[in-house]
Amino acid sequence: MQSWYFSEQSYAPAWDDPQRPKVTPPGDLVDPEIAHRLLREYIAECKLADELGMNIMTNEHHATVTCMSVSALMTLAVLATHTRRARLLALGVPIMNRMDPYRVAEEAAYVDVLSRGRLELGLIKGSTFELYMSNANPVTANARYWEAHDLIVTALSKRDGPISYESDNYNYRYLNVIPPSYQRPTPPIWMTTLAPQTAREAAQRGYVIAITAVARAARACFPAYREEYQRVHGRPAPLDRLCYLGQVVVARDEKTAHERARKLLRFNEVSERIDPRFINPPGMMPPAENARLLKSGTTTTHRNRTLPDGTPMSDPPTPREQIINHVLFAGTPDQVYGQIKTFYDSVGGFGNLLVQLGGPMTHDEICDSLRLYANDVMPRLQALTRAQEPVAA
Repeated sequence: MQSWYFSEQSYAPAWDDPQRPKVTPPGDLVDPEIAHRLLREYIAECKLADELGMNIMTNEHHATVTCMSVSALMTLAVLATHTRRARLLALGVPIMNRMDPYRVAEEAAYVDVLSRGRLELGLIKGSTFELYMSNANPVTANARYWEAHDLIVTALSKRDGPISYESDNYNYRYLNVIPPSYQRPTPPIWMTTLAPQTAREAAQRGYVIAITAVARAARACFPAYREEYQRVHGRPAPLDRLCYLGQVVVARDEKTAHERARKLLRFNEVSERIDPRFINPPGMMPPAENARLLKSGTTTTHRNRTLPDGTPMSDPPTPREQIINHVLFAGTPDQVYGQIKTFYDSVGGFGNLLVQLGGPMTHDEICDSLRLYANDVMPRLQALTRAQEPVAA
């Protein structure tokens, strides 16, 4: 199993007012000097992850205090010169909200060359609230996503001189990515999803799918991916095509781990403070997924509101409740390994784990947790997947 360190690069000092939404806060809530310190600490944590043998994931969001990274690829360009071995995953680039997909292809190729072929490229749809900031039409969002996807893959793949590209939403008379990507024909491509249909589309292309801290989505999407991969490619899907994101906190004792976990879980609470007008723009979600969310009575979160036996969760949920729901893996190294293995077995295995830390956790707490995870948990997870199946090259 490959482990990827991930932080949302949050500005947690602005989280204290429960009435303030995470989107459209006034900019003066953020002190640039504090933001400078936090961003430098984030880079230092990524350097530590690299030294410990972990890979690194970045993402991006806009106009929100839960994520200061405005460009996953910009962050990875910095990390390409600060790390030596880690694979660098942008998960991802929200191409539904980026108006110039050609520029995305150029940025991806630049990072891939700068890192000497360590880039993994996540082409994702992005968050609903960011459609408004990009001035994009949600009704045509899904069609525009796949057009942008095809354009980026084409631009990265073609190396025999300028080409033109035309589709319903994009018209480029000149595509010519220089420098071309280091990896041929493109860097490995990832997608995030919570819907089986998207998992099947990813399987057809052989992409990696990542499920973000929603166990029931993994139980629906992993089988759909495996079935479609077998049908299209004529062989079982390798474990390294499947990924799960979990919030992971390790400490030398359970009490300390849960104290740290309570800080990390505040991210979930704040991330759901979204003004209703930003939650579900018409046309963005596939009809079946939209119907499921509307029937559930909420569109603000994909996370469970109950435990598996139907018991309502606390508000906010406790670390133990989130451990039961496989959102959180927290405790001593032995406990964390056992929790991950239990979930791993329940979904038939996966080859990548995105290890989320951050929020109000201190830099020292994050570094201590990373060291414990890398030294005492990660080797056992690697042995687990090696015993089941060699990771595909």
